[in-house]
Amino acid sequence: MDTTLLAFKELLDIMDELRAKCPWDKEQTNESLRTLTIEETYELADAIIKKDAKLIKKELGDLLLHIVFYAKIGSESNDFTMKDVIDSLTEKLIYRHPHIFSDTEVADAKQVEENWEKLKLKEKGGNKSVLEGVPMSLPAMVKANRIQDKARGVGFDWEHKEQVWDKVKEELEELKVEIDQQDEDKMEAEFGDLLFSVINAARLYGVNPENALERTNRKFIHRFNYLEEKTLKVGRDLKTMSLAEMDEIWEEAKKVRSTK
Repeated sequence: MDTTLLAFKELLDIMDELRAKCPWDKEQTNESLRTLTIEETYELADAIIKKDAKLIKKELGDLLLHIVFYAKIGSESNDFTMKDVIDSLTEKLIYRHPHIFSDTEVADAKQVEENWEKLKLKEKGGNKSVLEGVPMSLPAMVKANRIQDKARGVGFDWEHKEQVWDKVKEELEELKVEIDQQDEDKMEAEFGDLLFSVINAARLYGVNPENALERTNRKFIHRFNYLEEKTLKVGRDLKTMSLAEMDEIWEEAKKVRSTK
């Protein structure tokens, strides 16, 4: 037997043992594991951001544990087994890649994505709407990007990406009007529309907005930490410093490369 298959079988055997003998593992349910799974997914995302291969390997293992755990619970209730999970995935991958496993021809990756969305709508028990497959619990920015991407998959998109900037300007002007009116409810709505249009622009130009914002978050953290450390070294307190004094150190921070 292949070493990977042997390793996977050992993992399944260990899960059987844990589920039968460990007090904590015996008590777990789909519901109790759900939030832990979300946490593990974010830890994997952090490892990917850090580009730490060893950490990615570890976090993938933690996430795989959860998949095996859910499958074990499913087998106990006779709903599904690990084999059912794998068979379902295999069937889906073959069905949604007719350009590999059948005679369908595609020109590029974009057409592959378009075919993927169309095939999802045709599947028995699949999504009846293009947007149905977007989880409601996704963070708002990630959800907006997925919504726009799925709409694009069926042809609902700008003819030319440059057109999106007119929409961004339009939403910004509408926001300014509501700010002048000081209508908090409408201000929130217009802020949402503006952010949605900026996310759309990022998508059109091949930029992942989540990655872009996280990059800026990390840059801000690096510079602000530098600002705090520098003020402590000279015995100052940020609360008593002028904005001009802080800006001077901030400019220094911009020249210092982050090691994180």
